[in-house]
Amino acid sequence: MTATRQRLIGLIRKEFLQVWRDPSSLAIAFVMPVFLLLLFGYGVSLDAKRVPIGLVVVAPSAETAALTTGFEQSEYFRSRYFPDMPAAAAALQAGEINAIVNLQDDFDRRLHGTEPAPIQLILDGVDANTARLVSGYVLGVWDRWLNARAESRGLRAVRPVQLRNRVWYNSALRSRNFWCQA
Repeated sequence: MTATRQRLIGLIRKEFLQVWRDPSSLAIAFVMPVFLLLLFGYGVSLDAKRVPIGLVVVAPSAETAALTTGFEQSEYFRSRYFPDMPAAAAALQAGEINAIVNLQDDFDRRLHGTEPAPIQLILDGVDANTARLVSGYVLGVWDRWLNARAESRGLRAVRPVQLRNRVWYNSALRSRNFWCQA
């Protein structure tokens, strides 16, 4: 046997005897992981519910009302209407809301035309996990609305809206900028 191998076997034997002599190390090795698994499995929820969002509807119509009703009826959102984007942006800056859903003035016209109908989603990226969840929830409301709209017309759902992500803060997406103000 080589000297390195003998030292390794000796170290393993010494640590095994130490763990066997000290019952607290057995608890740390076996009981603590089970306890933490139960605690985090049942006690910690990463779901975001009742997230405050701002809805900006520049030109109200039956279509925009149907879409915004989806946000109002969702358990994931607490909707608040704003008359224009500057008011909603101020609320986002103040931390009163976590996202803005903006339906622009040509939304209804584009929805019934051949062009894609743009919908703007602006997220507060301070908490990246919540921002991702809110983005997914908004897409879920949007999907449900598109499916219901298509079904009411006897059609298959078509995606006339293009979603484009734009990062306002930390556009380079450097993780260092999320952790420190450098």
